[in-house]
Amino acid sequence: MTAGSSSANSIKPILLALLLALAACGNDLEEARRIVSRPNARLEFGKEVEIIYSGGARPRIRAKAPSVVRHDTDKPYLEFNDGINLWFYDAAGNVQNKLKAGYATAVENSSEMTVRRNVEVINNKGDKLQTEELIWDEQRKIIYSNAFVRITTRDEVIFGQGMTANQEFTDYSIRKISGRIKIKN
Repeated sequence: MTAGSSSANSIKPILLALLLALAACGNDLEEARRIVSRPNARLEFGKEVEIIYSGGARPRIRAKAPSVVRHDTDKPYLEFNDGINLWFYDAAGNVQNKLKAGYATAVENSSEMTVRRNVEVINNKGDKLQTEELIWDEQRKIIYSNAFVRITTRDEVIFGQGMTANQEFTDYSIRKISGRIKIKN
């Protein structure tokens, strides 16, 4: 045996070990890709969630939900499958109105939240809005719907197809009014 062949023979086990290591890494990478591509791999869950948005050391909006799922997609969003309750506060810290819904979604870095299923908004005067879908535009500080709406005040019940209101639900307009019932006091 010559020195050159001895060196070549000692390199073969090293190459074999290196190839096995690379093959093992390939399997690990493939396994990692499979795990990450699972439908629920990019989800974050929360239970009994409370979120408080504040400004000037006072709460502006408080949100409570039994659960939330954060979907980490190209456009991350929050999903409230078990419903949500929101309270809107004025600058003095008083509740201006309450919103509750059976389902909600909010796209991150967007100013809109969509609420659905048994949506109710009640302002501090007691006026109540009921609908199946409502969009809250935080940036424009409005709520609106294109769905059927029912608004109950002390004096009347108004039905319509769609509405727009300030987020406090103190000033609103109803589109395509389909009925109005006067309430006796």
